[in-house]
Amino acid sequence: MKNTYESPLCSRYASSEMQYIFSPDKKFTTWHKLWIALARAEMRLGLPVTQEQVSEMEAHAQVVDYEYAAEMEKKLRHDVMAHVHAFGRQCPKAMPIIHLGATSCYVGDNTDIIIMREGLELIRSELVNTISRLAAFADKYKSVPTLGFTHFQPAQLTTVGKRATLWINDLLLDLDEVNYRIASLKLLGSKGTTGTQASFLELFDGDHSKCVELERLIAEEMGFEACVPVSGQTYSRKIDAAVLATLSGIAQSAGKFATDMRLLSHEKELEEPFETNQIGSSAMPYKRNPMRCERICSLARYVIVDAQNPALTSYNQWFERTLDDSANKRISVPEAFLAVDSMLNIYLNVASGIKVYEKVIEKHLAEELPFMATENIMMDAVKKGGDRQALHERIRVHSIAAGAVVKEQGLPNDLVKRIASDPLFGLDEQEIMASLDAVKYVGRSPEQVTEFLAKDVKPVLESYAHLLSENNGELKV
Repeated sequence: MKNTYESPLCSRYASSEMQYIFSPDKKFTTWHKLWIALARAEMRLGLPVTQEQVSEMEAHAQVVDYEYAAEMEKKLRHDVMAHVHAFGRQCPKAMPIIHLGATSCYVGDNTDIIIMREGLELIRSELVNTISRLAAFADKYKSVPTLGFTHFQPAQLTTVGKRATLWINDLLLDLDEVNYRIASLKLLGSKGTTGTQASFLELFDGDHSKCVELERLIAEEMGFEACVPVSGQTYSRKIDAAVLATLSGIAQSAGKFATDMRLLSHEKELEEPFETNQIGSSAMPYKRNPMRCERICSLARYVIVDAQNPALTSYNQWFERTLDDSANKRISVPEAFLAVDSMLNIYLNVASGIKVYEKVIEKHLAEELPFMATENIMMDAVKKGGDRQALHERIRVHSIAAGAVVKEQGLPNDLVKRIASDPLFGLDEQEIMASLDAVKYVGRSPEQVTEFLAKDVKPVLESYAHLLSENNGELKV
């Protein structure tokens, strides 16, 4: 159907893997698994739940009766109870014990934690592969001098590869954050309507140990080490805020990389992949717009703003719970994951095919290097008996004059000729040109790249070797 709104995050951007994680099938089959885990644990702890009932639920765990659930939700105005009835219709023998002792957040919140963890695991894989591509790029170009910029004004030289390590380092910080989030996520467990487990304490005739064991069994079956120690009806919404803050951090890193690439594309030094039949502009056939990096920036901005949603939700939760989180949470959390997934796929695509125009880089170096070499030129002149202070002033004057020639007349930088023709320096043009070897001005850039890749990047890539793939990212459209 094309007469109803569809999210561009699904139709244009996010991967099928991330879309599945946040799909109705994933959500509601996880609800079924949680009801099965609850029933199995209650059976083991002596409640009137039979193996026949558990087996019946297991047989229908992957089947969701969406039509009947929709019919019941329209009637009951309650999504969880609608699916209780839909699952119970599939499992008539188990119907009396489905959701026994639980509140809606038992399936809702526990499922959200499970889904966020799986989403973060997919993002971790995408981060590792992007780091891998950038590491190869940094190593290849670690010794290629290029202009460094501060305030987007030419500064001391760096290398193409050294600049790439800055992008990698940001992603390593993000990877640490993702790993922390994955490790720290805990299920809500079976806490009841206000987090007191009163309904379960009643079911177990006042046996507190069985309430504790119930949560342990559920967590174990769902693949978690523990449940949150205390809660109201929901897990703390600070968890959503923390997860989206981590996603926002990734958006910041991706956006910074993409912005650098857009600026370097303007300088014609670096360029993102551009396909044979790709059109840069509908009006200007010659255009090669950096559309991939622009898309990254666009999505990054969305995620950074979206991360405010759970933060505002968290502070506004009343006492043991309020429902003004629900509609917002259904939108803000999945969309953050879908957008970051899309960004990282594009980032991987760009990082796998960055084009470097070394001749243009050399041209820009030639335009600026005479200014940057003035200190070395001055030292050479001092070695020949010159007065350092007098030479400094004369270089200042010549530099201003040469700069005016470049800016006002559009002519090449003539600083070298000016200095060579000034008898105060006692240097000919050949001697001055010897000072203009760009490699002399990159500091430890090549060595820093080598050290960084060996000490900081290689161990990470080795530890996640099982996540590395030949996939170079893709654009859906």
